[in-house]
Amino acid sequence: MIHAENDIPDLSGRIALVTGATSGLGLEASRMLAGAGARVLMTGRSAEKGEAALSKIAGTQPPGTISFHCMDLASLDDVAASAAAIAGELDHLDILINNAGIMAPPKRLTTRDGFEAQFGTNHLAHFALTGHLLPLLRKSTAPRVISVASLAALFGKINFDDLQAERGYSDMGVYSQSKLANLLFINEFARRSADHGWNVTALATHPGLSRTSLFKKTPEEMGFADRLGRLFSPFFSQSAADGALPLVAAATDPDARPGDYYGPGHFWGLKGPPKKAGQPKAAGHLETARRLWEVSEQLTGLRYPDR
Repeated sequence: MIHAENDIPDLSGRIALVTGATSGLGLEASRMLAGAGARVLMTGRSAEKGEAALSKIAGTQPPGTISFHCMDLASLDDVAASAAAIAGELDHLDILINNAGIMAPPKRLTTRDGFEAQFGTNHLAHFALTGHLLPLLRKSTAPRVISVASLAALFGKINFDDLQAERGYSDMGVYSQSKLANLLFINEFARRSADHGWNVTALATHPGLSRTSLFKKTPEEMGFADRLGRLFSPFFSQSAADGALPLVAAATDPDARPGDYYGPGHFWGLKGPPKKAGQPKAAGHLETARRLWEVSEQLTGLRYPDR
């Protein structure tokens, strides 16, 4: 397993797609993967930010190594259209990193489809995207799908009676739910991949406490958790580049097994070089994972294949 950027193996001939790649973890992971020789498709909802991200790293990479595709995860129609466009461009996909997300807006927001924004973007959109791209992944010889969770998943609970937080909204409570959903999705995907012969390795990661755009809030936007994180950040946080290393470790570790979880190895998982970590107990609940999968298929209108 890699412990630093210069440990990344040669990825020539591999194709990776990274969501939320215009800044932070996604940008750094894209840069590292491309630097190791992979062809990288970066996605984000803003064409302007996409061009800016490309300009930051494309000059250091061979021509054609990196490209940007607009994709709005707040719209399932846009996710489907973007996936179709990507499928028309590629003959296979080796690595899918579901990284994009929003964190703890102080007021309840909704996606274009009417879902609570964190659950809709962080979980449902990536559930749908992975399903749309599954045929492309299955054309790879060793495909991987990777979901970026968070230490906040430890405090998450799937509230099936109010998944969209219509009866009560807690910014960090709903965020934690969405991050637990990321882990439950990966674990259920791993089981179904084995049962149905998809042959896609499903993995999860978390970046510890990394300094990314998720933490760049104004004082008016900051809740108690934000202020607490800002207070301790100088002591226990790490750069976005260091936070992206667990993502790249999951994408490249030759010893990866379905359901493995990668995160920083020091200070209770807050920072440090990547290592395999233990998932929260709630992430291993089989019935919750199965039920969430079925509900997600209903909400997105996308049914995964049985074989």
